[in-house]
Amino acid sequence: MDEEDAPARRLVLVEDDDAFARTLARSFERRGYQVRVAASLEAMQAVLQEGSFAPTHAVVDLKLQGEASGLACVQALHAHDEDMLIVVLTGFASIATAVEAIKLGACHYLAKPSNTDDIEAAFGRAEGTTEVELTNRASSIKTLEWERIHQTLAETGFNISETARRLGMHRRTLARKLGKQQVK
Repeated sequence: MDEEDAPARRLVLVEDDDAFARTLARSFERRGYQVRVAASLEAMQAVLQEGSFAPTHAVVDLKLQGEASGLACVQALHAHDEDMLIVVLTGFASIATAVEAIKLGACHYLAKPSNTDDIEAAFGRAEGTTEVELTNRASSIKTLEWERIHQTLAETGFNISETARRLGMHRRTLARKLGKQQVK
């Protein structure tokens, strides 16, 4: 099949980091995708309203500036087109947000740093596989604590003060813990 005979692959990239968005967009364009970049839920909704651009694929950053989370974007994209392949990228990887992203319609969830190859491979694994290696390693206390912190962060729309209150810790303590995780 020639490239001109191939079905159009249209990607909406929901990412508020301009440099990363430009780099990722160029990389996908070199692979034959038509790309629109949106830095917020509102900008993404404007892209969806374009009559000439109906996305077939989406990459959504979990944490957007001024937004509760990219999960709202995943939900809106899935509601717009249930067949759209949606991959969530995050520096805030946790089991809680991965589960929610999949429930809301994402086909895959990747922790940053991820590149175009990783994302395109995730689009190809939308159906899931039984070949994933299972381990007997128990989670560490530190991992469990981070999972709980992130779950509460997601529940509060990434409001640090409210998260600290719900976890029964001082806001500065929570901010220090988040700083140690080096998340975007």
